[in-house]
Amino acid sequence: MPQPAHLPGPDLPDAYGRSRWEAAALRLLGDTYTFAATGPRRHRDWAHDVLAVLHRSVPDPRGWLGLDADRTDPVRRTWPAYPFDPPDAPELADRLHLLEERAAAAALAVMAEEWQSEPAPVRSRPDRDAVLADARTLLDRYGPTARYWTNALAAAHDPAPDFLAAGLRGTESRGFLTSAYVNGLDLFGDLGLIAVTDDEVGVFWSFGAY
Repeated sequence: MPQPAHLPGPDLPDAYGRSRWEAAALRLLGDTYTFAATGPRRHRDWAHDVLAVLHRSVPDPRGWLGLDADRTDPVRRTWPAYPFDPPDAPELADRLHLLEERAAAAALAVMAEEWQSEPAPVRSRPDRDAVLADARTLLDRYGPTARYWTNALAAAHDPAPDFLAAGLRGTESRGFLTSAYVNGLDLFGDLGLIAVTDDEVGVFWSFGAY
């Protein structure tokens, strides 16, 4: 569930910047099964910082809103990173591919879609430009020097795949999800985006479930 925001941050210090970012996050990702959280960058190897975010062991450095429907799920007593089953830090980066910023925004935008029965893919929506604008607003938090990574296989040989054309349903990826069958829920697909800066790591992840 969305986490409350409290503290302003150094890059967008005013209340307007924070509220604008949080409003974009809720519009874009609030209606889908999506994880969105940011943690501090504390290691040269940022994979350790990403793992800390996936295990919910660090707070947002700015106290901004996060999206995490599984944060209070009792299943996390057994699987702390649920619904993730991430590899150890040395292997994590090997499962990811570098993305150009424009492609990163498109990957984030298609997370607004449903995995199985999406009646209106982002590419065909009348508010397509507004959806992309919200995605860019989320990435603005990380600044112009951020680098982006994804588990999407389309990025393995091309840092600028056309996520909008493929849509969420047509995007294959290397999975980071647990295979555990919990509370009658099967997880069958995922698309992730990681933003890395000198100070923060942002993690956005869309889950397919039935």
